[in-house]
Amino acid sequence: MSPAGETESTPPRTNAPAYGASKIESTPNSRGASVVSENIGVLSVKVKNVSPWIQRDIEQVKECKADAMLQALLQRASSAPETEQPELLQKCLKVVLPVCNGQASTALVKSSDIETALNEYVCPGVENNFYGPFIRATNVALACLEEIKIDGMRAPVPTVDMICQQNDMPMHQMHQTKKSIRKPDLMILPLNSACAPFQDETGNKKGIQTNKQKGAQKNNEKDDEQRKKKRKAHMDMNATAKPKKLPWKDVLACIEFKRKIAGRTKGIKSPSSTYAVTDHVPTKPEYLPVDHLKAEVPAPGPSHTPATQPASDTAPVRSSGLTAAQPLRGGSSSKRKATDTLESAAKKSKGDHDDKDADADADLDVTVQTGLYAAEMFAANLGVNYLLNIIVVNDVMWIWYYDRQGIVQCSGINFIQDLPRFMVLLYALQHFDLHDWGRNRDFLLIEVEGKLCHEFKIDDENLGEVDLLLHTSHDERVTHYGLQGQATNVVPVTSEALTKKYGKFEDGMVAKIFWGEASRTSEPEILKRVEEIAKRHATVQDHVPQLLWHHTFTNPTAAIREALGVPEPTTGSRVLYILVFRKLLPITQLHCKELFDVWHQCISCHLTLWKEGVHHRDVSPGNLMWYWKDDKRIGVLNDYDLSSLADDSGPRGNERTGTVPFMALNLLTEEGQRGEVKHLYRHDLELFIWCFTWISLRYENGVPLSWKLHPLDEWATFGAVACGEKKYVFQGRMKKLPAPSHIDSSLWVFLVDCLGMLNRHHFNRWAADTLTNCEESDSDIDAFLQSFENTKGWAALTKLLSKSSQ
Repeated sequence: MSPAGETESTPPRTNAPAYGASKIESTPNSRGASVVSENIGVLSVKVKNVSPWIQRDIEQVKECKADAMLQALLQRASSAPETEQPELLQKCLKVVLPVCNGQASTALVKSSDIETALNEYVCPGVENNFYGPFIRATNVALACLEEIKIDGMRAPVPTVDMICQQNDMPMHQMHQTKKSIRKPDLMILPLNSACAPFQDETGNKKGIQTNKQKGAQKNNEKDDEQRKKKRKAHMDMNATAKPKKLPWKDVLACIEFKRKIAGRTKGIKSPSSTYAVTDHVPTKPEYLPVDHLKAEVPAPGPSHTPATQPASDTAPVRSSGLTAAQPLRGGSSSKRKATDTLESAAKKSKGDHDDKDADADADLDVTVQTGLYAAEMFAANLGVNYLLNIIVVNDVMWIWYYDRQGIVQCSGINFIQDLPRFMVLLYALQHFDLHDWGRNRDFLLIEVEGKLCHEFKIDDENLGEVDLLLHTSHDERVTHYGLQGQATNVVPVTSEALTKKYGKFEDGMVAKIFWGEASRTSEPEILKRVEEIAKRHATVQDHVPQLLWHHTFTNPTAAIREALGVPEPTTGSRVLYILVFRKLLPITQLHCKELFDVWHQCISCHLTLWKEGVHHRDVSPGNLMWYWKDDKRIGVLNDYDLSSLADDSGPRGNERTGTVPFMALNLLTEEGQRGEVKHLYRHDLELFIWCFTWISLRYENGVPLSWKLHPLDEWATFGAVACGEKKYVFQGRMKKLPAPSHIDSSLWVFLVDCLGMLNRHHFNRWAADTLTNCEESDSDIDAFLQSFENTKGWAALTKLLSKSSQ
């Protein structure tokens, strides 16, 4: 299993030709961050810059009104979240007024301190000067709001007990073998998580809290006053201090600050002396603009040149005041920011080197910086449903909502002049349990033999209780890095129930957890059809994955968009799946004739499935697998989550099919990206050839070559059209290139012949003006494959393989 098919939802572009769902010949390529995950998990490349892909997801942000966002958050925190309560927002705005007007207090704090902190906040100064006053105002407000009871709302959640905490320190996280370093300004954390780094410094034992330990802790902290005193002590001593080694898994939300250039010398309007309930007043800009991002081409570094897609690749997003010449960037000389690198942990040193790296994306747009933090938060926990982050510019805040369908930002809230709405936001969040924050309650975090794992149990109508122990700390776990899309995680898994039914597999089992597009035929349904075909065809039997068990969660991402009034809320809606398979071995372990053998078996399986109406459409190295049977390697064509059925007349989804570095050249054109080129068999066979080329050139005896020796990894950092142009040049020059020393001569002849044949076919179609021809018969398919089989290189490898099997 692999995340090679990682993709993002990409609605048809509104400024591209208006092709209906029935007229789109191939699903458009997305512009999101999936390629980063493919780099880490499948391609194993050293990615120097991931922000272009995060940026491309940000460009597709949707918008909603601030009151709609507040109403949705209150609804989620209410005692009846499934029942519409349209009066909640107005009710809460009235009830929080005493806190806004300094008329509320507790035994430990008084709400008049909020005004004091905000008066300090509005003073001119650099960005860093904002942190302390904002933190104090927020935490005093939370303490006062906790005492407020509103009919229809749940009680605050003491086991979370959210608190605002300064960070501004490097935070590390591993993604496969790569380490990220980020540096958010402020965070919303559970109180215990905020206290933990400072307890370490005083010599107290921190340890890892499992869910059982948290339950015991809950029983031990019956004295609510003791909890509040602990909170007040942290507010006074450490909330505005810089913690060390905060783990991303504990972060509930990030708050990122920017101060406009003019704001550094000119103050902000002071708080009102008295607050009342008023209609929301639009800010200027009403929404954080992202239009300028599309016009910016990231500066190429020595090892990457991220290319932007044509302007037609994304739907236009309204700008509301800040032009391309006024992006909200970092760059305060007094502040070091989050790095934008994923680098090998083995080659990183500590201390000053981390600080140097932490300056790397100081000039990124604030929306991209915050998107990078969201990507870290998604990666830190399993099956995350959604995330919230907040961007603050001067006296205006924007709430950003992230899930695997996409991103929604609400209109700005002037949290000083419209303090009641800020208080309502805090009130809603204070009543969130971890599930309301987006954590998946179905995956229980536990500790097994000193390793963090996730436990999942569910009743199955056929098997009774199915138990899955997901080994999420295992070195072989494949994670996803990005914002939207399938977000595939592949995790080693053990299960008593499944072992009882199937017996013990020598190589074990894996669980594939991903967000599939709801409008697509699901992978389990596709695999049912594949299983039927396998019974009739030896080329398919034993050459497809064995699905042991699966479950579909009933939490579509479209629901929040309907509540927020986002246009076309169901377009690209996703649901979470978990599938359990027998573990397979990667084709990248093989070389020369063994590689050719398994690869050719996969081609034969793919050909039969295509003719039988199952179109895979996402061949990549991570989807070509194998296992041992009777002392023979059996090739397996894996991962059918983006496959389609020829007789399925329904929608085929909005996400692209194919992993960019391996996609056929016709699909990497502007026409292909707009969905105007029908995805044919020849495109998938071309995928196979590019996969073989890639594996051969960047692996030696199953071991990846060093970065400097496999420049093809650069393809993974380009946009689709730019990647296609690079591949076209490479394809045409292949015959003139010297053979690498690690490649067998027969293998090199094979590669030259295959790419030469691709070049010949491409030229012939261009000469005949049939590059976008959408008709293909079985005889056309056979003839296309035969043209490669007739090459000298293919025939020589076939003969070599035949001799070795005798």
